[in-house]
Amino acid sequence: APSPTTAVPYMSVKCIDVRKNHHKTKWLMPWGPNHCKKLKDFDEAVSRQIEANDIVFAVHVPLPTKEMSPWFQFMLFIMQLDIAFKMDNDLKENAEITLDVSLAYRDDTFSDWEEIAHAIENRKLKCTFGSPKTLESEGRHYDCDFLPFMEIGSVAHKYYLINIRLPVNERKGINVGIGEIKDIRLVGIHQNGGFTKVWFAMKTFLTPSILIIMVWYWRRITLMTRAPVLLEKVIFALGISMTFINIPVEWFSIGFDWTWMLLFGDIRQGIFYAMLLSFWIIFCGEHMMDQSERNRLSGYWKQVGPIAVGSFCLFIFDMCERGVQLKNPFYSIWTTEVGTELAMAFIIVAGICLCLYFLFLCFMVFQVFRNISGKQSSLPAMSKARRLHYEGLIFRFKFLMLITLACAAMTVIFFIVSQVTEGHWKWGDITIQVNSAFFTGIYGMWNLYVFALMFLYAPSHKNYGEDQSNGDLGVNSGEELQLTTTITHVDGPTEVYKLARKEAQE
Repeated sequence: APSPTTAVPYMSVKCIDVRKNHHKTKWLMPWGPNHCKKLKDFDEAVSRQIEANDIVFAVHVPLPTKEMSPWFQFMLFIMQLDIAFKMDNDLKENAEITLDVSLAYRDDTFSDWEEIAHAIENRKLKCTFGSPKTLESEGRHYDCDFLPFMEIGSVAHKYYLINIRLPVNERKGINVGIGEIKDIRLVGIHQNGGFTKVWFAMKTFLTPSILIIMVWYWRRITLMTRAPVLLEKVIFALGISMTFINIPVEWFSIGFDWTWMLLFGDIRQGIFYAMLLSFWIIFCGEHMMDQSERNRLSGYWKQVGPIAVGSFCLFIFDMCERGVQLKNPFYSIWTTEVGTELAMAFIIVAGICLCLYFLFLCFMVFQVFRNISGKQSSLPAMSKARRLHYEGLIFRFKFLMLITLACAAMTVIFFIVSQVTEGHWKWGDITIQVNSAFFTGIYGMWNLYVFALMFLYAPSHKNYGEDQSNGDLGVNSGEELQLTTTITHVDGPTEVYKLARKEAQE
């Protein structure tokens, strides 16, 4: 697949709007047959006595001769200001810029522009100046951080138009002390259509495969005369959350203007993360050989509780950012000091918790391996068939534990990297290039993992009678025992439980 996203730079065009009633909507086009009256630079505006309030920065998305497509899924815009140093118009400390921004769309080149959103937004300027502030340095540009500008959760139209005003009001102190702004540049980021098609194809292919194995797995469990144990219920719940993330509802985003798809995708992923992390804790805990509190969810509240709290915090954070953007696409939690600190704190705390969780999981897996090794010492005393059966079980179980650790490590890395990738445009200093192989690989890994779990943990329909443990089995039967993918008896508790309760040491 091509890389997941594309970044397109746009340079705004300075248009003159000399009408008296600015509040009446009139869209100014940077180019084309109905283009606006343009300014080369602000020196020309001064010589022609055009006020700052009469200047509109216009950006048409996409570039000429191109058009946007619903396959792009979302649009994220970052703003960069070109600010020149001037002795008599210096940039103040902690300067704040006020933007009067409007966004419109149309689906052909001759119809009127329809407004999507209009807002008055404030952004903090974080700029540095490398040279000494003397007369010789006049005209040199400040080095300014990127500013978050806009995010839309769907690209339902072909053409978009952004009009930006910088209203000046000296009495109220609006846009005073922000230096001499030469230009406004925007960077538009959207998902690649080719990547979207690969992603949709994967989801469409994987959904039925997980659904089929889920039905098969639950049917196996309902055939039992005993009630399903905790581990079996949790594996089934994991399958449900995997199916939820798989169902390709994104196909509808091609035909409908559903701006909430980004938020919905985040919620789906959050539910799956919470379920996966909880499952790993219960999975290891249920195989702790000498643990008395077993087969009860209440025994895991200390481990599962923090996962639930962390997931809820991230959900609230997401609602504060993407939830508000449904109403106002120009809103960003990163624009205020408190918002930035909160957002950074959320991401850092989530990252630290995930790393601690991973260490705790490694410790639990180590304990399980130690206990299993202790039980292996009793294997030589068993009959050949029974020993082969348990050796197969233990090998398969150890293999599954190592796969679990690898899956956990990749998931933790994926979560941290995706947060940094999403945030680096807003922070402006960290850049990580994530290619599509990473996204599709992790997603495929989760599906394979859940598939393998259901396959390996489905109760067996074979019955190991007492005659099989008396050692009068041929080689073929022994091979069959070793290769079978059972971990649970037809009616009894799981094999690993039986091993744990030392029933195997007869």
